[in-house]
Amino acid sequence: MSYKTNTQVWDETELVLGLKEKDEEAYRELVRQYQAKLFRIVYGITLDREESSDIVQDVLLRVYQHIHTFKGDSKFYFWLRRITINMCLNWHRRWKRRFRWRHQPLEKGEGENVMELGTESYSPETLYREKELEKILQEGLKTIPEDVRTVFILKEMEGLSYEDIAGILKINKGTVSSRIFYARQKLKRSISSMLDQGETE
Repeated sequence: MSYKTNTQVWDETELVLGLKEKDEEAYRELVRQYQAKLFRIVYGITLDREESSDIVQDVLLRVYQHIHTFKGDSKFYFWLRRITINMCLNWHRRWKRRFRWRHQPLEKGEGENVMELGTESYSPETLYREKELEKILQEGLKTIPEDVRTVFILKEMEGLSYEDIAGILKINKGTVSSRIFYARQKLKRSISSMLDQGETE
């Protein structure tokens, strides 16, 4: 039985305690707070919506089952993020031969889009431009190899330092730096090319 009501906000300490007590309401709160955040990370790496959903569900279930291994040495989200990245890397190793450079666009409700259709503070013209820009960016990400894209996502989306990324991926900081540089240059060229094509059509 949960000691929290549905209207109460769970802080990190309460959530971890609830999960350790196998509180089902705590698990639902885990999903509510972190599912979208984790989906954005996984989707940025895999570019596959179905695989991303499966990986996130596996992560959340694993966290619920093995929460006792969380010792509180770091923030709970950092621990959760590390598990997520490791599972993405495991996914890549398992499915390397079947990896598809095919992008499936995010649907409403999956991840935390910068804007959602129907937001009153944006005009239809602004929404259209933002959607087109997001589409171009996502297409550009497809041109970047996964190992490079993973570093780019951790830096640009999650805001991790070079040192943190190097530690998580077990590579040196020089490799992190070179991959971020490559990703930025590749994206810049890809986006510029797609914009030029759009102007000539």
